[in-house]
Amino acid sequence: MGIETEYGLLCASTNGGEPPMDAEAAAHHLFEPLLRKTRSTSTFLANGARLYLDVGAHPEYATAECDYLGDLLANDRAGDQLYAQMAGDANETLAASGARIHLFKNNRDSYGNSFGCHENYLVRRRRDFRQRIDGLIPYFVTRQIMVGAGFLEVDGGEVRFKLSQRADKMNDAVSAATTRSRPMINTRDEPHGDAELYRRMHVIVGDSNMSDSTSALKVGATQALLDAVEDGLRLPDRTLAEPVRAIREVSADTSCRAVLDLADGSRMTALEIQREVHDLVRSRFEDYGWLAELDPMRRYVFDLWERTLEALECGELEAISTEIDWVAKRQLLTRYAERLGTGLGDPRILRLDLAWHDITGAGLRPKLEASGGLKKLVSEEDVVRATGIPPQTTRAKLRGDFVALAMENRRDYMVDWMNFRLLEDGGARQVLLKDPFSPVNDEVAELMELIEGE
Repeated sequence: MGIETEYGLLCASTNGGEPPMDAEAAAHHLFEPLLRKTRSTSTFLANGARLYLDVGAHPEYATAECDYLGDLLANDRAGDQLYAQMAGDANETLAASGARIHLFKNNRDSYGNSFGCHENYLVRRRRDFRQRIDGLIPYFVTRQIMVGAGFLEVDGGEVRFKLSQRADKMNDAVSAATTRSRPMINTRDEPHGDAELYRRMHVIVGDSNMSDSTSALKVGATQALLDAVEDGLRLPDRTLAEPVRAIREVSADTSCRAVLDLADGSRMTALEIQREVHDLVRSRFEDYGWLAELDPMRRYVFDLWERTLEALECGELEAISTEIDWVAKRQLLTRYAERLGTGLGDPRILRLDLAWHDITGAGLRPKLEASGGLKKLVSEEDVVRATGIPPQTTRAKLRGDFVALAMENRRDYMVDWMNFRLLEDGGARQVLLKDPFSPVNDEVAELMELIEGE
């Protein structure tokens, strides 16, 4: 599993004036130390992750590949912390000019532009891959009722709260295209592993989440569903008549009871579809004895999955108000608006909305977690560790250790998700690692011995 996050970037004036620079100039200040150090704005880190500047001046962070949900949450939070540190360093140099960089873990800017949070799941290569992906679309269209980030849509003089920031920007269900369309699932065949054994399911439809618990539910529930499907679970055919229209309808209905048209002429609500998927997956795990064997984090996911659906069915959202992003965010914004005697369109509420997603020192998340307003699953110690140490049970360990050793010894190297290259005067020594589950490799060990021996 892995998560790619594109961050929103803004440089604001500290004295209330116009923004002192645009996003591209701010990105240059943010990445200048990395550019001096590595001669690039794209690099793999000692924690196995990739940090880079994407098109459109969007800082991006791709976690290391993880096979344990707790590692993934820590590695994802490590990306937030690394960028927060970079922003802090940049802001020290910009302070004299009255400028301050903010980084937002959200998916929409004030101009309507959308940027993503992509989930990656390794699955077995099968001839019926496309058929199976198509069968998952109803789940991905409707899961926003549980894991949406919440979105204040400002349209002219009207403001309304929606479940998802990405839903309105989806224009296809499944596609291999990356520029012509924005599909919910991208099927471009880049497994970053042995192509004879694996495919990568690249999920584009999700929101960036601020709370650990919603992130855990987003990835953990999907992981459980894929486990069950790969083991032979057949989901009922709930093909949607118009998935793109349906995802917008679900996002616009905070009661989670939007009635969706199915291709066979029947109708179901988003909540009914999610309940059906949950019950089938849970029964599979219970019948095969898997539930009892899960680690504590995955057991928590099953518990939160059930409690979230129950809360939505009963309308008792307070029960999940510290664990589900859109519920927690709407509660915060609504209560603050009531305290001010104003509406959600008030500029102060819109600023609070941005502060919710701000990962720099100006953001709300640390205060909310400290006060119990947001549930925290990953300790600060685990996050700090994950900024410099890779997951220990996947290929990421080899990559991270190789990068750390090469940097320590000032050796020239190149790495990507599968390739390790040690650059020497006579050429390059290269190792190709196709197994993402292996943290040990003799050829990489030899490369590292060469680094240490010279």
